Amino acid sequence: MGNHRIKQHPILPVPRKKEIMFEFNSQPMLAYEGEMIASALIANGIYVFGHHHKDGSAQGIFCANGQCAKCTVIADGVPVKSCMTEVKAGMIVKSAEGLPEVPMEKGPSQRAKIEEIHTEVLIIGGGPSGLSAAIELGKKGIDTLLVDDKHIMGGKLVLQTHKFFGSEQDSRAGTRGHDIAKLLSLEVRAQESVEVWTNSTVLYVFSDKKVGVIKEGVYKLVIPKRILNAAGAREKFLRFPGNNLARIYGAGAFQTLVNRDLIRPTNRLFIIGGGNVGLIAAYHALQAGIEVVGLAEAMPQCGGYKVHADKIKRLGVPIYTSHSIKSANGEHLVESVTITEVDSKFQAIEGTEKSFACDTILVAVGLDSLSEFTLEAHAAGIPVYAAGDALEIAEASSAMFNGKIAGLKIANDILYGEGSEGNIPDEWYAKAQLLKSHPGQIKGYQDPHPGRDLFPVFHCLQEIPCNPCTTVCPNNSIHTEDGTLMGLPKYGGQCVGCFRCLLVCPGLAVTLVDMRKDKEMPNVVIPYEIGSIPVNKGDIVQLMDIDANELGEYPVFRVLDFKDRRTQLVVVKVPVAIAKKIAGFRAQDKSVSEPLEKPIITTSLADDAMICLCERVSVKEVRDLIKQGITDLNQIKAITRAGMGPCGAKTCDTLIRNLMREEGVSAEEVVANTRRPIFVEATLDIFPDGDSK
Repeated sequence: MGNHRIKQHPILPVPRKKEIMFEFNSQPMLAYEGEMIASALIANGIYVFGHHHKDGSAQGIFCANGQCAKCTVIADGVPVKSCMTEVKAGMIVKSAEGLPEVPMEKGPSQRAKIEEIHTEVLIIGGGPSGLSAAIELGKKGIDTLLVDDKHIMGGKLVLQTHKFFGSEQDSRAGTRGHDIAKLLSLEVRAQESVEVWTNSTVLYVFSDKKVGVIKEGVYKLVIPKRILNAAGAREKFLRFPGNNLARIYGAGAFQTLVNRDLIRPTNRLFIIGGGNVGLIAAYHALQAGIEVVGLAEAMPQCGGYKVHADKIKRLGVPIYTSHSIKSANGEHLVESVTITEVDSKFQAIEGTEKSFACDTILVAVGLDSLSEFTLEAHAAGIPVYAAGDALEIAEASSAMFNGKIAGLKIANDILYGEGSEGNIPDEWYAKAQLLKSHPGQIKGYQDPHPGRDLFPVFHCLQEIPCNPCTTVCPNNSIHTEDGTLMGLPKYGGQCVGCFRCLLVCPGLAVTLVDMRKDKEMPNVVIPYEIGSIPVNKGDIVQLMDIDANELGEYPVFRVLDFKDRRTQLVVVKVPVAIAKKIAGFRAQDKSVSEPLEKPIITTSLADDAMICLCERVSVKEVRDLIKQGITDLNQIKAITRAGMGPCGAKTCDTLIRNLMREEGVSAEEVVANTRRPIFVEATLDIFPDGDSK
């Protein structure tokens, strides 16, 4: 129990909200009006929402996106997904102990005829690509309906406190994600031909070319001439002993709690996965005052941007490459994690285990596109387009731009005929490819700046699509080395010390060396955004180079607070020999990341891990069937119930396919699961049964 709300945040405002009371298991709880039940429970220190009907293991939030059912509770007598259900004043909430009972129907209900809504274009998803497409369609005056299942638009943009990479011109690089969400939402609302439904879930694209939608609890049928699938993606999961413990979160759930709901769901976090999502989550955790014990990545190097990895390493978060999780340890809740080094075939190397005390494990191991609506629309014969992560997993900057292209493509098809490219410039497609580029070559620092007493140092040494620093210099002194978006930044000109390049850099990868007053002991200016670990004049900080090597301890000479940019600039006075090497300083104490004296080696085998969390089916059960020659996912489902749970195989389908690949089964031999007829569960009483007359 206790108050786990974030009272101050270095980036996000903490608004005053109306307080309401509800009950959980007969205990009075405080909540904020408009928040989800799951968020309110975690804010009160409740992490276990019930126990599984098969093994009695603790259940708690995982996705916070309605994709699974681990967060199920009983609200006013009805089983609901607590991450998607708003808490109400006086609500009686109970934990879901085993299989919840279905409430009895009180009598025949009177339901009106289903409302049917015609629209030229239906956009499924109000994230970066859906919003960008809606803006373009609105500019052309095309009748458009945008449907999103959250109460505010923006998708994952709402959860991002960091400044964005990409192109300043095309994807607002240098602006924070949650600010971009607001800007795009306002622009969509200004389009007269665009209607927006929030708190609305698309269920299915039916063969009669109608789309079932639950709009704020009321079932409706939308009849579109075209569909844009911008529904995003769902998170992947991993097989490891203990993966059914409570307080194992997906990155989206963690960021939802921390950055949307301003709740601190953990004190000590360990992260699995070194892509951009995992690296950014580590940074968000530090901003929220959460200790980040470490991050493990199975590949020899992180798959995310080097500037992200460099940033969290120098702040004090160790990254263990060529390591994977061996087990999550605890009785009901996570109490520690054990990781192990892996070889080139990702097999654990015995004797390399390390264990760390932590109360939460964040799994950030990739995404799967939400392709269901695209497939359903194709089958129904409705012209369908896709954008953002529903098309291809990439950065949000890419999603915004390809959403813009998708919107114009749809408009052109409507106005000028199918297949018309209309006014979409060829270079847009090239830029779209560039924005979704994977990290490129890692290079060295640019040449020193002879004869200059004031100059920036760029600690961005990997080719990535990013250019905001080139757009803000008042003297136009910063360019990319080859003039392209992927080129490394290069300085050449006259610096005036305006700090704009430091303040706009998404990776906090620019420092400023000022030798004007003292050539032997120059000032170095370092950007800083971790307000939960304050730095003040006179504090002693351990300076770090780009690879998190220690350069020595020095006092803080001055702290400049740019409140409009929500960034501080920390000034240190150092010997000239290290001035250009300084990339940052350690914020988190080294003791946070110390491993336990002895690693915790569980008696559980790798195949004891759950492959289907909904139905508690183990890896061994499925592997044994594959070894018997069964490659039909439907047959495996019938025998084990893997895929029969509330999530409808959204998580275990990928895990079982991976297991088949391990056993030498080719993708062509796998018989796919028969898809559920609707996207998420829906109670029967929402479906009208015709005219009430």
